[in-house]
Amino acid sequence: MPRRPREKSSTDTYHVILRGVNKQVIFEDDEDYRKILFILKDCKDTCEFELYAYCLMSNHIHLLLRTGKEPLGEVFKRFECRYVYWYNSKYERSGHLFQNRFISVPVQNERAFLAVLRYIIQNPMKAGLEDAPGHYPWSSFFSYAGIPDHLTDTDLACHLVPSADELLSFLCQKNDDTGLEETLACHGVTDENAKIIMHSVTGCTSVAEFQKLEKSMQKEYAASLKKRHLSLNQIARITGMSKTSVYRAAKT
Repeated sequence: MPRRPREKSSTDTYHVILRGVNKQVIFEDDEDYRKILFILKDCKDTCEFELYAYCLMSNHIHLLLRTGKEPLGEVFKRFECRYVYWYNSKYERSGHLFQNRFISVPVQNERAFLAVLRYIIQNPMKAGLEDAPGHYPWSSFFSYAGIPDHLTDTDLACHLVPSADELLSFLCQKNDDTGLEETLACHGVTDENAKIIMHSVTGCTSVAEFQKLEKSMQKEYAASLKKRHLSLNQIARITGMSKTSVYRAAKT
């Protein structure tokens, strides 16, 4: 069945989400986060898009942007290829890192723009990684708090909200906004703690290391991790196994 064409935005503005394949972790350490921000800045300069917000989570990325001289597909072909090449080289792996197709949601008006902006900024908080915006380091929040990152374009949001203080208050305001991905905090175990548990059980410190294990050993470890009260989705994220494979391993 052919893929459905992407819905176009009348404003050329999109909420873009990139996920790790099988929802696996795509950032193992701070160097990985810094590298993808460097690539994002370079692609932004080349493709001339405006970036209103970003948030880098352990296994996925949120971006709010307005396309420039290159269409969305070309932008992310360039962006993904560069990071995957670097990541695979660093961790001595091969193959896909991101899911085959990134998600793009058109942002058609100012109200939707502000809602998506706040959702992206608050994503770490809703995933249980911080109590309030301003503690998680890998997002655009600090640019809106007055500390420019030379990547985030804040002018549009500042134009839509009367003052910087009101904008900051809006971004921090508790709300019932929902998103397109499930929370990263599963059964009270964060992904960071899950990685610690994985290391204690398997001796592996990264997805890449785990994927070098024999398939039979991967299944055995997946079953052990399930007994440690990690969810199927969480085990899939930190090991790179499919959810179905984890389920089958846990049933044996």
